[in-house]
Amino acid sequence: MAIEKITMPQLGESVTEGTIEKWLVQPGDHVNKYDPLAEVNTDKVTAEVPSSFTGTIKELIASEGDTLEVGEVVCTIETEGGDSAPVEEAQPAEGEKANEMPAAGAAPTKKLEGEQGSSKPAKPQGGKARYSPAVLRLAQDHDIDLNQVEGSGNEGRITRKDLMQLIDSGNIPQAGGETAQAPQAAETAEPVQQAAPQQAPKAPAAKEESIESAPGDIEIPVTGVRKAIAANMLKSKHEAPHAWMMIEVDVTDLAQFRDSIKGDFKKKEGFNITYFAFFVKAISQALKEFPMMNSMWAGDKIIQKKDINISIAVASDNALFVPVIKNADEKSVKGIGREINELAQKARTGKLKSADMQGGTFTVNNTGSFGSIQSMGIINHPQAAIIQVESIVKRPVIMQGGMIAARDMVNLCLSLDHRVLDGLVCGQFLARVKEILEKMNKDNTSVY
Repeated sequence: MAIEKITMPQLGESVTEGTIEKWLVQPGDHVNKYDPLAEVNTDKVTAEVPSSFTGTIKELIASEGDTLEVGEVVCTIETEGGDSAPVEEAQPAEGEKANEMPAAGAAPTKKLEGEQGSSKPAKPQGGKARYSPAVLRLAQDHDIDLNQVEGSGNEGRITRKDLMQLIDSGNIPQAGGETAQAPQAAETAEPVQQAAPQQAPKAPAAKEESIESAPGDIEIPVTGVRKAIAANMLKSKHEAPHAWMMIEVDVTDLAQFRDSIKGDFKKKEGFNITYFAFFVKAISQALKEFPMMNSMWAGDKIIQKKDINISIAVASDNALFVPVIKNADEKSVKGIGREINELAQKARTGKLKSADMQGGTFTVNNTGSFGSIQSMGIINHPQAAIIQVESIVKRPVIMQGGMIAARDMVNLCLSLDHRVLDGLVCGQFLARVKEILEKMNKDNTSVY
């Protein structure tokens, strides 16, 4: 018999971690290759982790609610054939410290990083405690003495949630029985060095913890999907210096053109031709002419993407998904409209695949579908910009010659990452989108 490891897969481009939402198997269950083992949430998609082997589930390393980085072990499977050498690797040897906390008074070492441990009972025979990789990482980062932590998991196992509650409260148990009330209260050199990283993420969490429910309030549990969305939005706001621009566009001719063909189009193609398809087409064309808008910040460089893949925001009852229209600049209005329709249906019926979410280079958000006329979107990390297409509204406009006419007007609101983009290129880009849209009419626009 041999023990094989199942690791957290990469479920999307730029996805670095996933949260185990629900285990679909238990130790002792027999599984076939490709059978689903667990439901995993990331900031881009909810997906199932498939088995890479046929065999019997040996051990669930991660617990429901644990967040693991791509490549970390989530469970082990006993397969037929081979020897049992991997079993010895999975258990801590007599002198090995990878899955053990150091003795009291000693700080966790860098050796803990990347090592895989068991998520079984925290205190097995022999007195040696074993913890999941996520727990070890948090303990190391925040100088937590796990011997003083009381676990709420199965058989008293310490979970990531237990440590997060301690970190948020500020009462961090340290070696020697001491409790750190705040980073600046520490007396040794090492905790002082750790004060800055502890303070930054703790402030928002502390405010959330201080809110108490009153009689009649409804408490709504935060799902894995909502946590992932929150984490990605927070990352975008913290890392990308946002700036905003808005332009007003007269789409009267486009509105008349679309209204004149929508009935026949629905009969012929089987789906509605929406304004949004025309906007995505115009924006894709402008991106081709201003490729800097189709870029990403990569630390020491800016990556200008060759393919123009438009991410579109689609909301379900309790989550926001961002599927991608690949090579949108090469598609007709009809082709874009069909993809918008299909991706929206997949999102609302829970049938989006991870492949549907990958590769986006620029986001177009249809906020106008809710009647919004002005908004400021948060950039879809790691992209450099997002544009909000607002509601088309009839307004009085002064035309050439001083005449006043009722025109169909729409606002396009652009959020940009000022590390990558400046006002000049963004202004030129928006002006070009405006020019394309205002020339869309029955005489020079085809949907095919």
